[in-house]
Amino acid sequence: MADPLFFTNRGPFTLAELAALTGAELINAPDSSIKMQDVAPLSVAEADQLSFLDNVKYKADFLETKAGACFVSPEMVQHAPDATALLVHASPYKAYALAAQAFYPAEKKDAFISPQAVIHPSATIGKGSHVEALAVIEAGVQVGEGAFIESGAIIKKNVCIGTHAKIGSNAVISHAAIGDYVSIYRGVCIGQDGFGFAIDPAGYVKVPQLGRVIIGDHVEIGANTTIDRGAGPDTVIGSGTWIDNLVQIGHNVKIGRGCIIVSQAGISGSTEVEDYVAIGGQAGITGHLKIGKAAKVAAQAGVMRDVPPGETVLGAPAMPSRQFMRQVAALGKLARK
Repeated sequence: MADPLFFTNRGPFTLAELAALTGAELINAPDSSIKMQDVAPLSVAEADQLSFLDNVKYKADFLETKAGACFVSPEMVQHAPDATALLVHASPYKAYALAAQAFYPAEKKDAFISPQAVIHPSATIGKGSHVEALAVIEAGVQVGEGAFIESGAIIKKNVCIGTHAKIGSNAVISHAAIGDYVSIYRGVCIGQDGFGFAIDPAGYVKVPQLGRVIIGDHVEIGANTTIDRGAGPDTVIGSGTWIDNLVQIGHNVKIGRGCIIVSQAGISGSTEVEDYVAIGGQAGITGHLKIGKAAKVAAQAGVMRDVPPGETVLGAPAMPSRQFMRQVAALGKLARK
C-alpha cells in the first residue's frame, strides 16, 4: 500500500466505475456501488481494497485473499473466494494498471519557472511548463508546452524538446531532438561523444562525433542511462520504446518502435534494433548487427551475430533458444556420467 507521505490517493471508486474505466466485466458483486478505497497486494488486501491476479504462482494468495475486489482472467474465475467481487479482464495486469493510475495519477505541476533556474534569453519555454531551481537551459533551446524540468537538469544549446516532457534532476542533454511525452529520469546523459577512434601505433586518434540523438514520442529513459550521439548518422530511439535504468546505447545505434531494454544492457555502435524487440538485463550486443523485428534477447546473452525476426536467443555466445536448451541438457547428461 502506498505511503501517504509520498503518494496521494484520489479514490474511492465504485466497482461500476472501475469496470467502466478498465473495460472489465463485473461479476460476483452483490452491489456495483460498493466503493474500493485503495489498491493492495492479494496477500494483505482488505475488504475495501482492490487487487489483481496475473500470475498463477500467486494462486494460493488468491484463494486466501480478503480483497474486496480483484482483477482476474476468465480462467481464474472458478477459483475465486466467495466474498471477493471479480473484475474479469483478458489482461488483468493492464486493467489493474489503469485502475491504479486512477487512484494515484501522475503528479501534475502548476506552471512555474523558478527565479533560481538559469535560462538563456534566447531559449523558448512552452506554456504551462514547470522549471525547478538550479536547472540550466542554454542558448537556443526549445522546450514544448507542459514540460516538467527538475532541479539540476542541464539542457545544452539548441536542444529541442517536445510537449509534456519530463526531465529528471541531474540529467544532461545535448545534441538532441526529443519528441512529445518523453520521460527522462534522473541522472540520464544524452548526446555525449560516442566512443569513436582510429587505432594507430602512435596512439588513438579521436574521430569527431558529428551526429545527433533523435528520440521519438512516448519514450521512457531510466535513471543513469547513457545514449551517445552519432558519429555522422544519428543515434535514433523509436517512439514508444521504454529503456530501463543503467543502459548504455552507443553511437549510430538505431532502435525501433515499441522496444523494451532492461537494466544494464549494452548496445554497441551502429547496431540496428528493429521494432518490438525485447532485450533482457545485462545483455550485451556487439556493433554493426541487426536484431530483427520482435526478437527477444535473454538476460546476460552475448550477441555476436544478427538475430532473425521473431527469434529468441540465450547464452554467450547467444544462440537460438532451442539449441541452447539442447546444449544445456547434453552438458547435464555428461556431468551425470
